[in-house]
Amino acid sequence: MNAYEVLKERGFIEQLTHEDEIKSLFQKGGVTFYIGIDPTADSLHVGHFLTVMAMAHMQQCGNRPICLMGGGTGMIGDPSGKADMRKMMTVETIDNNVACIKKQLSRFINFDNDKAIIVNNADWLRNLNYIEFLRDVGVHFSVNRMLTADCFKVRMDKDAGLSFLEFNYMIMQAYDFLELHERHNCIMQLGGNDQWSNIIAGVELIRRKLSKPAYGMTFKLLTNSEGIKMGKTVSGAVWLDPEKTTPYEFYQYWRNIGDKDVEKCLALLTFLPMDEVRRLGALQGSEINQAKEVLAFELTQIVHGEEEATKAQEAARALFGKGAVAGSVPTTELSSADFAEGMDILTLLTETGVVPSRSEGRRAVQQGGVKVADQAITDIDFKVTESLFTDGKLLLQKGKKVFHNVVLK
Repeated sequence: MNAYEVLKERGFIEQLTHEDEIKSLFQKGGVTFYIGIDPTADSLHVGHFLTVMAMAHMQQCGNRPICLMGGGTGMIGDPSGKADMRKMMTVETIDNNVACIKKQLSRFINFDNDKAIIVNNADWLRNLNYIEFLRDVGVHFSVNRMLTADCFKVRMDKDAGLSFLEFNYMIMQAYDFLELHERHNCIMQLGGNDQWSNIIAGVELIRRKLSKPAYGMTFKLLTNSEGIKMGKTVSGAVWLDPEKTTPYEFYQYWRNIGDKDVEKCLALLTFLPMDEVRRLGALQGSEINQAKEVLAFELTQIVHGEEEATKAQEAARALFGKGAVAGSVPTTELSSADFAEGMDILTLLTETGVVPSRSEGRRAVQQGGVKVADQAITDIDFKVTESLFTDGKLLLQKGKKVFHNVVLK
């Protein structure tokens, strides 16, 4: 199968600029394409991972990826999908984030022997001559047409409006495509569906300025069956960095997704053959939990390695069997002195992050959803004392899926 057929079968493709031409290109193979990554943090998160997997599938089919780090565009911030202006980052922060993300990408993409490359648009954007840029590139853009783009229309309807700084983002991204075309013979840009307007801008810039073919393709955003973006938890984003989201937490996120989302996530986020994806996705009732275990293990293995995936799976199974494994689940260290006179259950739940607020903790307790050392707690004034600890350890549980260890120091 060629790259188009693989991506189509697995459910990646949302929009194409020139479908017939793109199909023909992929039949021949050897397409140099790029995906841009804005360095807004020092780690990739689950939202990025879908495009990383697409990049990996493309490479396995004989095409050449360019990972474009936004060291230049990151100084502005992409307004796509944002209701408000992004917080401005320093050059030092951006450069640190770029370095961290480069290390992560090498786990998923093969950069040996020039099979893929990483470039940074800071190399050509940070020292642009503004007048020359306007004459050379800006002349090819219609403001009237730019304002029809969804990413701009949303912001124009807000009281804060759209800053001229952000208005330049589309032109900057189009210029990236032009530079990559001239430097590396890149002919295609891939990205999430929210990047459609930016991708079209780059395709049209190359075709107008150079009279050469260029193409774009977008992927479906990673959303659940209700259309809500996946990859968020109470504590924040699900990161690929084990220091930000532990392998256990990462595993548990995928183990606990909705039944309707399992087949889609297996197709988009793992390398399992589609026959197996469809078999697992068709499981019903309690059997769907087998598919969720496979999904969680496969994804954790890709991101964190087989050893960490195995440890996370064993820890999860032990917890559901009432046998928590120290160090394998989220853990908070607290002083013995904190429990000298007893710590009320709502304070403990919020201190450990099991609930985000006392009001949510109160509801969980009153609804019978909280256990301490396997003891159901229904009194919001319940005091947790050191006598409840075993060997200096205490297991908190909220509902059927949230576990947290408290360790005395």
